[in-house]
Amino acid sequence: MITIDMTKAKVIAHDARRAIRTVQFAPLDIQATIPHEAEAAEASRATIRAADASLQILMDAATTANELKALMPTQE
Repeated sequence: MITIDMTKAKVIAHDARRAIRTVQFAPLDIQATIPHEAEAAEASRATIRAADASLQILMDAATTANELKALMPTQE
């Protein structure tokens, strides 16, 4: 029987979560440097941050590998 180290699995899941967040932020980082688009970019960044914070809490609360796998983010 294979045993999954949930601590290590969560580290991997959080790394994946952060990588996706970085990809999502990239175009907004550029948009934030354009004065007339900066406010909209920051609003979009705040939305991403809120969703990411919720996902982080859910990942930390996962108790099984299947729960964690279901929460894994995908690049859109």
